[in-house]
Amino acid sequence: MLIWLAPLLVFGLVVFVHELGHFLAAKALGVYAPRFSIGFGPALWRRRWGETEYVLALLPLGGYVRMASRQDQTTAFLEGGNEDRDVPEVGGNAVPPTIPGGERERDWDPNAMKPFGPKPIPDHRWFESKPLIGRLFILVAGVTMNVILALVINVGSVSHYGRVYTPPVVDTVLDGRPAALAGLQRGDSIVAIDGSPVREWQQLIDRVSASPGRTIALEVVHDGVRRTVSVRPEEREVQNEMTGRRARAGRIGAGPVRRFERERLAFGDAIVVGSDSTWKQGTAIVDLVRGLFAGEVSTSQLGGPIAIAQVSVQAARYGLETLFGLIALLSINVAVLNMLPVPILDGGQILLNVLEAAKGSAFSERTREYILRAGLVAIALLFVLVMFNDLKGIVQRIL
Repeated sequence: MLIWLAPLLVFGLVVFVHELGHFLAAKALGVYAPRFSIGFGPALWRRRWGETEYVLALLPLGGYVRMASRQDQTTAFLEGGNEDRDVPEVGGNAVPPTIPGGERERDWDPNAMKPFGPKPIPDHRWFESKPLIGRLFILVAGVTMNVILALVINVGSVSHYGRVYTPPVVDTVLDGRPAALAGLQRGDSIVAIDGSPVREWQQLIDRVSASPGRTIALEVVHDGVRRTVSVRPEEREVQNEMTGRRARAGRIGAGPVRRFERERLAFGDAIVVGSDSTWKQGTAIVDLVRGLFAGEVSTSQLGGPIAIAQVSVQAARYGLETLFGLIALLSINVAVLNMLPVPILDGGQILLNVLEAAKGSAFSERTREYILRAGLVAIALLFVLVMFNDLKGIVQRIL
């Protein structure tokens, strides 16, 4: 059961929140949105409330909000058809309003707008009828909701469970490395660096990483005895665990104790810590993307739906705290990646709208079609790549 529920919760919540942002923004500005779908392809479940049809579709690899737009010809086949047609379409699978014999299809509503009825969509309800700032508000609302989701989870987790950290206590010291040469030993508690208090191991890592080749003073307590040691971090190439990016940083050859501690925080402090965690997650994803384009990060670091599903199951086994931490990280991933200037993504649509505003008129239908199809090809190639990585990982584990 966990194999199915965990990925559905992780995928579903992130996608739902993203599309809900687009949907609420469109409704707030009066844009007609006839379909809200989680997933692509044939509908497994669909129900119409008001003027919107809500759909759960066969392929749970994303979702969409279908808005009335005269410039969506290229992606219409993904989103159940375009509303600007002579023959309206009905239902999640876009079936005709009549069947042979003359009976109306059960979803046909004579008082509804296309695609559910005969009424035309008013000019002010089309996406293109809104000013540029309104269109950008709708387009950016999805990633905004993903950031809010990650922020709420991170703040809520810290507030409920407390802040998790590794204490600044030395457990391992490698022979011949700067820590050993300076006299650090197992059981030493590092309480200050160059006079600044230290409360967790990460503070030591940050300071050492930023000080290759420069001597720093560590105040150490061992069995109640306080002493100061001078250590000169050596410069080494290290790899970021999240992004896979390599960089030069200071290292001293010491490792922490293998235990975690929790610090209960007031809600105001939890907001600060949770916000900082969300910011670091976002910048890490930006660094990963930048490293991919610069050739500094291997594409083998990318994972797809299978990898995410596997990690979701593992996270669920560790408990809700870990599972929701994964949801927050994936939500930030979706937010950052959706802002890439790829035509089919939010960032690409924002760029297209800004360019059209600067141009003073919309691109021709053919030009827009070429641009959007190029985006589809790019997304398809990326999907093939991450699926290859996923399948390669499975084969390697089997063999």
